[in-house]
Amino acid sequence: MAARLSELAADAAVVERPDHTRLDVPRGRAPFRLRAAAAVIDLVVVSLPLVVGGLIVQSLRDANGGGQTDRVVFGAFAVVAAVVVQVWNIGYAQGRRGESIGKAWTGLVARGADGRPQGVRVSLSPFPRPDVVRRATALDEGFAELEVVATPASLRARRVAGLVALVLLLGAVLLASIAVGARPLTFAEIAGALVPPYGGSPSEADLIVRDLRLPRTLLAVVVGMALGLAGALIQGHTRNPLADPGILGVSAGASCAVVLAIAFLGVASVGGYVWFALAGALVTSVAVFGLSAMGSRTSSPVSLVLGGAAVAAFLSSITSAVVLLDQQALDAFRFWVVGSVAGRGLEILTPLLPFFVVGFVLALGSAPGLNLLSLGEDVARSLGTDLVRNRIAGVLAITLLAGAATAACGPIGFVGLVVPHVARSFTGPDYRWLLPCSALVGAILLTICDVIGRVVARPGELQAGIVLALVGGPFFIALVRRRRLATL
Repeated sequence: MAARLSELAADAAVVERPDHTRLDVPRGRAPFRLRAAAAVIDLVVVSLPLVVGGLIVQSLRDANGGGQTDRVVFGAFAVVAAVVVQVWNIGYAQGRRGESIGKAWTGLVARGADGRPQGVRVSLSPFPRPDVVRRATALDEGFAELEVVATPASLRARRVAGLVALVLLLGAVLLASIAVGARPLTFAEIAGALVPPYGGSPSEADLIVRDLRLPRTLLAVVVGMALGLAGALIQGHTRNPLADPGILGVSAGASCAVVLAIAFLGVASVGGYVWFALAGALVTSVAVFGLSAMGSRTSSPVSLVLGGAAVAAFLSSITSAVVLLDQQALDAFRFWVVGSVAGRGLEILTPLLPFFVVGFVLALGSAPGLNLLSLGEDVARSLGTDLVRNRIAGVLAITLLAGAATAACGPIGFVGLVVPHVARSFTGPDYRWLLPCSALVGAILLTICDVIGRVVARPGELQAGIVLALVGGPFFIALVRRRRLATL
């Protein structure tokens, strides 16, 4: 009996809480059932992209109208996604914090022989052999997360690596956008269309790639870049992590102008919508900026948000009234307002390119001023920043980028909201890196959603705006729940 009591005493320790109650802290490895449950959860998390990719590949059989290229593209994306999840979950989450998703859910911690996290490299090795204990045991024995001190050299290397990875991923996404569609194409047909031989008449595959998929892909890339840049700019100028380009009333102004053009001017083509949508976005942004500056020498972030919300609500009510009273306007408007790059080509992109180019230049040129504004208006003013000129340039860039993007493809939500946070996760708050990375992430996100929309509703298509809403909704909820966003 005495031996049994001494054994139990060795396996547990008694800790006194601040409220003078006593808590038994277990010692030694965690029970097998908990470790097994954590391993199963981690396996499910990593396998989920493979399962989804396998289902998509299975649905793309030749009998269902799919092709070999479609299956290869989605199979490769599923494998890459599984690898990324594994690296993040086991390498970074478990290697630095000691808790993968499975271990966090089961209350376990993985540590090395020295009682500290094993690090990314050891955790990703084939045989890490961690010591898995309960969270209470690890904390009682002095376990602490690895503190990664970001030196200027390491931060620069991480930013460069992230930028290079985004460029490579964008290249892969562009090839996927050209390869995937309603008409299955082989790799030989795609290569022949992209590098056509001299002489001879173009084949059906050549016409599909050059006249349909390539212009559509270019439009998705440019619009995605514009919305990503506009989102990063509006969040920087308003210092609001939940702001997106629509906060200036851009989408509401463009929608109202399109509805009025359809109802009273008889405009019925996408090419005709473009100029009315762009004009509506520009006029609305100027009105919002003027309202926010009334009664003061400059417009504050709060007044911009309030003015944008008021003008957007007013214009939305006009839009709703017109579409309810005019059936023709409703039928035409509902196809434009969903947001899509389908059915739009170079005839839409080419006339809008000057607006995109000017917006890109203004956005990238405002990066130093945004870095100073992030320190506070008083500090920025004391360092010689012209707040009025800086804010006018920022609002003009946002208006040109978001207005041209909305005019080309209709209102596409969540890109401007989601993209800056994804880019900020590896670039940090420096807008000299955040802005170009946001542009690349925006192009990748919109193009991927467009490719997914071509497949999930065969033989029809699901518009990119709908796919983005399905992806962005859960991200928005997770974004609101993150407390540290208040310190942006």
